[in-house]
Amino acid sequence: MSSATSTAAVSTGSEATDIPQERRVVTEIPGPRSRELHARRQAVVPPGVHSVLPVYIDRAHDSILVDVDGNRIVDVCGGIGVMTVGHTDEAVVAAASAQLAKVTHTLFTMTPYEPYVQVAEHLAKHVPGSTPEAPYKTLLMNSGAEAVENGVKIARKYTGRPGIAVLEHAYHGRTLLTSSMNHKAAPYALGYGPRVGDIYKAPNSYPLHDGLSGEDAARRTIAFLEKQAGASDLACLIVEPIQGEGGFIVPADGYLPALAAWCRENGIVFIADEVQAGMARTGTVFSIAQFGVEPDILLSAKGIAGGLPLAGITGRAEIMDASQPGGLGGTFGGNPVACAAAVAVFEQIEARDLLAEARRIERVFGGGLRELQAAHPAIAEVRGTGAMLAIEVLRPGTREPDGALVSRVVEEAAQRGVLLLSTGVHNQAIRFLPSLKMTDALLADVLAVLDESFTAAGA
Repeated sequence: MSSATSTAAVSTGSEATDIPQERRVVTEIPGPRSRELHARRQAVVPPGVHSVLPVYIDRAHDSILVDVDGNRIVDVCGGIGVMTVGHTDEAVVAAASAQLAKVTHTLFTMTPYEPYVQVAEHLAKHVPGSTPEAPYKTLLMNSGAEAVENGVKIARKYTGRPGIAVLEHAYHGRTLLTSSMNHKAAPYALGYGPRVGDIYKAPNSYPLHDGLSGEDAARRTIAFLEKQAGASDLACLIVEPIQGEGGFIVPADGYLPALAAWCRENGIVFIADEVQAGMARTGTVFSIAQFGVEPDILLSAKGIAGGLPLAGITGRAEIMDASQPGGLGGTFGGNPVACAAAVAVFEQIEARDLLAEARRIERVFGGGLRELQAAHPAIAEVRGTGAMLAIEVLRPGTREPDGALVSRVVEEAAQRGVLLLSTGVHNQAIRFLPSLKMTDALLADVLAVLDESFTAAGA
């Protein structure tokens, strides 16, 4: 058992906001109540619905999860990038609660409502390339995978072309189309039958391993696509500006602008998948802005609605207007309660200067990770921006991934009350997606636990 402070007590209040923002471990992880619930779960939930850590959460606030055994766990994953404004954020809860009491559902394509329009207005304000004179337009759906599906669908409708270009190490979802687009088949597509065709997976920019400049990496990507797909047959190129599941890979300078320019020259829709990197996490509302690129379509989800299911497909008017009435939509897409929560998130980005908070986390936590790198030779690289950071773990003196060490570090940290998540094709990296509200003190505590965990894991 361990604790960031020896005197902290488990909150007994009914409100999530009573939770102290301090780590505290009072049982083994998982504890007896979690193990009991896990046994019940195994009887009724298939193993394909896997959990990284079978600790059952009772309540949460900001950066702390409280499990059913009373352990306070520091959440450095944020529901894989969802809880950018923190768990049970007061403004999000208030906005969603107020809307819940007014209208929970009508279906926007039947009888519309204002919150949907408000979210579209916020997206039009913040997506690079959109202007007040020529704002981008938005379709709202439920999830990141649905955003990708609809982005591809709209690009195909606009161009009349079938081909989809993606990059190595990409992750876009678990639906039939998106799992076919992913770089890694297992576990997302393996054994589920025929995969979707007309998908071309091109080499990306991975500076740690390829050593290429952005321009050279772009030439390699373009040459592959022109040879394997044919530019005139491509509807879209979809890229994660900073790759998520692939390892938080940040491309070399100049890579994305060169790809975007090639797309424009060839009538290919350039789609930025900002599902994980977007919504203020990287220090700009959308990470693509840091690369000087104006996408034709931008996809958002995860952190957009403070934990409620919502996704946006936002694009140039001429592209979005190509679909016929009734061709776009879905029963729950743009649910009014989720939209109200999203409006609150957008308002907080400005009111609380969350972009500056993301940069603070990069400075404080990123700096601490670099100090750890100096102490642990297995940490080959610290990368990322804002509150989207990662360390890549290799066998010292080689370029060989050490996923086994990463697994041990993640497990050691869990026993100490810190929730971490691996990433990368070989699970060779640890990703950090803290809430933008995480305090410097809590960040320091996570760094201390990481240091302990690397040592305990034999690094």
